[in-house]
Amino acid sequence: MGVHFFASAQVTRLPLARENSGSVSRAPRLSLLMASGLPLALLATALGVVAPVLASPALAQATPGGATPSPLLSPPQLPSMLPGGIPVPALPPGVQQDILQRILDASGAGQVGAQPPGFPASMPQIANPARPAAMPQLAPQPVESLSHTEVFYAARLEAPLRQFGYDTFREMPMTGAPPALGVLPDNYVLGRDDEVMVAIRGRTRQTVTLRVNRDGTLLLPDLLPFPAAGRSLGEVRADIMARVAQELGGSEAYVSIGQVRQIGVFVAGEVARPGMQALPALASALDALALAGGVKKTGSLRAIRIEGPNGRRVVDLYSVIAGEAGAPDLMLREGERLVVPPLGATVAVAGEVTRPGIYELPAGAARAPLASLLRLAGEPLRPAGNRFLLQGTDAEGRRSFSEINTAAQLRRGDAVVVQPGADVAAGQVRLSGHVTAPVLRAPRGGGLRAMLHDPRLVRPDPYIRLGVIWRVDGRSRVRRFVGFDLGRVLRGEVDMPLDESDEIVLLSQADVLWLASPPVQRALRGELTSAIAVPVAASAMPAQAAPGAECAALQALAVAARSSPARFAHARGAGFPDLGAPPCPQAFIDYPQLLPWLLDQSVLLSGEARMPGLYPILDDTGLDKVLAAAGGVTDTADLSAVELSREPMEQAGAIPLSRTLLDLRSRNYAAIRLSPRDAIRLPRGFGDRDSGPVTLMGEFLRPGIYDIRRGERFSELIARAGGLSPQAYPYGAVFTRESVRQRQQDGFARTARELEQSLIQVAAGQAVSGSRASGMDLGGAITAGRELAGALRDARAAGRMVVEANPVILAARPELDVLLEPGDLIAIPKRPNEVTVVGAVLNPGSLQFTTGWRVAEYVRASGGAQRFADGSRAFIVLPNGQSVPSGLGSWQASGPPVPPGSLVVVPQDPSPYETWGFIRDLTQVLGQISISAAALAVIGKQAR
Repeated sequence: MGVHFFASAQVTRLPLARENSGSVSRAPRLSLLMASGLPLALLATALGVVAPVLASPALAQATPGGATPSPLLSPPQLPSMLPGGIPVPALPPGVQQDILQRILDASGAGQVGAQPPGFPASMPQIANPARPAAMPQLAPQPVESLSHTEVFYAARLEAPLRQFGYDTFREMPMTGAPPALGVLPDNYVLGRDDEVMVAIRGRTRQTVTLRVNRDGTLLLPDLLPFPAAGRSLGEVRADIMARVAQELGGSEAYVSIGQVRQIGVFVAGEVARPGMQALPALASALDALALAGGVKKTGSLRAIRIEGPNGRRVVDLYSVIAGEAGAPDLMLREGERLVVPPLGATVAVAGEVTRPGIYELPAGAARAPLASLLRLAGEPLRPAGNRFLLQGTDAEGRRSFSEINTAAQLRRGDAVVVQPGADVAAGQVRLSGHVTAPVLRAPRGGGLRAMLHDPRLVRPDPYIRLGVIWRVDGRSRVRRFVGFDLGRVLRGEVDMPLDESDEIVLLSQADVLWLASPPVQRALRGELTSAIAVPVAASAMPAQAAPGAECAALQALAVAARSSPARFAHARGAGFPDLGAPPCPQAFIDYPQLLPWLLDQSVLLSGEARMPGLYPILDDTGLDKVLAAAGGVTDTADLSAVELSREPMEQAGAIPLSRTLLDLRSRNYAAIRLSPRDAIRLPRGFGDRDSGPVTLMGEFLRPGIYDIRRGERFSELIARAGGLSPQAYPYGAVFTRESVRQRQQDGFARTARELEQSLIQVAAGQAVSGSRASGMDLGGAITAGRELAGALRDARAAGRMVVEANPVILAARPELDVLLEPGDLIAIPKRPNEVTVVGAVLNPGSLQFTTGWRVAEYVRASGGAQRFADGSRAFIVLPNGQSVPSGLGSWQASGPPVPPGSLVVVPQDPSPYETWGFIRDLTQVLGQISISAAALAVIGKQAR
């Protein structure tokens, strides 16, 4: 519906032109539609809609005295002039009917005057012109199938090629040639039905449009007839101007061509629609071929014959569509015939050319030089170094292959593939690594210095002690690394010639620091994780690996370390901490073999360097250069005993390791010349300051974190902190030390192991005999013991030491004054006023401290002991961390006094299980856990 409305809207806006006989002239309207540039499908649809309207009975019965039909049903009015003042051409009725029928056939509309599908018989269906029409949806163009010639060459070349030149007619509109616009040349030969426009200015003023009569003359008013047919436009113009000037004195004539005549040309041969074609007199052979549907792929483009009264000529269309030499006469004349013969000999050109395709040899030629066919194919893409592989046919019809040059002659059926002689890169040097952008450059005449002539090519923070050239041996094609001093090259002090295909790799400071990273240390030990993360760059690189992929450089290093354990002994003995797993740098992803080579070229710098690590160097490099790369030495370094370890360079059977102590207090580092695999150790000078702080918490006048000197005592630190506050309770001081905590943790683990061994003995029946006969739940006891062992392993030791914290006592008894260690934590609580009772009592809890009370009083105040309480095993955890018996047993005395802040523990009676051999271990375990829990509670309370 949208297509019909669009076409009908285009048509109904044109006025109607009628002849004297009253019939509607369809041909001028058709010519105007063709000249408007509308697509053929839309024109055909439009005519398919308008034709029934023109043939409807309502229009046929309309009379001047009858009712006027609706404007929508009225035939369109056609103007007599085209834009620009050109008259609409008049075609013979037979030609008009033939053109209209062909357009309707192409659009599927059927016969002229037939009712299109979907329209009622009495009234044609016309879309509402006030409603905008939707543009038609164009169907996708089907893929053109291969012709027989294209199939033949596709089987040989294993890739389809198209015949050259036939797409030209597919793109050309098949609606006839438009009328000529603008000024016609003076050599245009006039003929019958040409229109001549004569404008006379001067004493006589008139403008007339004349048509060449059947007798070939022009009838100008007030003048005798002018002969025009068969004469050129220039001759007729000169004759008219002369006659007007002579016979109409004082007037001048201006002559131009209005509408050119139509001619009929018969197109035959290998075209889509052979037959008579109506064309303007200025139409060319291309217009006739386009109107005939174009040349089929079985037809020739190089031997088209044009025959007529003036003789016969052969047209080579390659001179028009391919730029071949020659100027063929393409103009058509009345009475001529255009014949397209079958396709001649063809040759295929494929490969690296501008326009691969199947090309036809010149008319009548059995052979053609390769150079001419390469010219048709747009010449090879490479200016030189091309290889031409010919696939021809021998005398027995078999395929034959040979290499030819441009002077070779090709014959029918030959196929030439243009390939590079050697598609390799020549004369290039690649700059990569720590540069602004990896680039390919031509090696300059000055070598490496000229390559790095602009220091801005190098990104900030490069490792200037060593750059690497990845060089290919010209004969063996084996890669090897060559080092150079980047710093001296950038300063212009040294240079190195570059070879073809060299790759210059610059390292960053971070790349070199990675040599001492934990992943490299693990690879040196022959250990390699299954997946090592690689970095994700901001811009994707060609060699960029995916996150989580394995670092190939570490794999190569692990293999080398396993095969030769002593090769990297200088790097393996560095003793760097195994902390974290930094990602693999991009340089080692791109060049995996670079990592083992750099380690072979490295010196080990350990000790009091600001950035200890492995630093690759060249042979005979000064220590000052290595220290500069490492940030220098620290202020605590002892330069009087710098240790240099070196392996001799001689390849003897034994490789002794020599160590030398160097006195570098003069700081003449440049005098020490280093070689790869050397090790430099910068020791720390002996200092009075210890290596860590001590933390004071609680009731100090100035609590905080204090650094200590070697051999500093507790009393000295108390004095530095201003002493204790009046509310301080020195007897309850909590003193924790990391080394003590570690020993206690080891004791917990040992006790857990012993407890599990006792459980194994009980389960085997070796520790206690007759346990089953007694009816005891041995399985439940073993389960409980295992849970207790697990809890013991999970318990964290406090690391508490029992120390004296009263400054008065420390002053009187110096032997109680403890030596401090880095990491010690000391908490002095406020004086408490309670005593806590836990365990097998009726009401466990904290009670107010009462002077003189013993454990029995506090137990009675807690409701007394439970039925199964074991008073003989009760104990007191004193505020300083010591544990003493409570004195509740019948054979014990009343026990010691209970100071404030103490913890009274009354355990359960273990008599039902006394026969078990491991019950004593359980009692010890409970006591240790209780002490640890009490100490941690005090520390946590003071921290809050």
